[in-house]
Amino acid sequence: MNPLAVTRNSWRDVGSEVVVPVAEVEVICSSPMEHRRRVTSSSVDIPGLPLPDWQHILDRDYEPWDREHIVIDAAEQDPQESLAILLCSLDHLRSTPHNPHPA
Repeated sequence: MNPLAVTRNSWRDVGSEVVVPVAEVEVICSSPMEHRRRVTSSSVDIPGLPLPDWQHILDRDYEPWDREHIVIDAAEQDPQESLAILLCSLDHLRSTPHNPHPA
């Protein structure tokens, strides 16, 4: 999760500095009801790791993106469908000649 521009920029800079392909991806859940259901029904498989509650999600800092990136809306699809969309998007980036950071 990189809800702030400063963290997104830092990760992009790391990729650029070591000259590796960079693809920026934002996964959203456009349905507030589905998002809340997923948050409140989540479980953790790492002992002692606290999960955020719904209010924490609502209160978090978030800065809108200021550049092109891949957006995956997971609201009405399962993880496998989201992955397929992501892989298709990455293939498209690879084939785009003007992309300075092909994935």
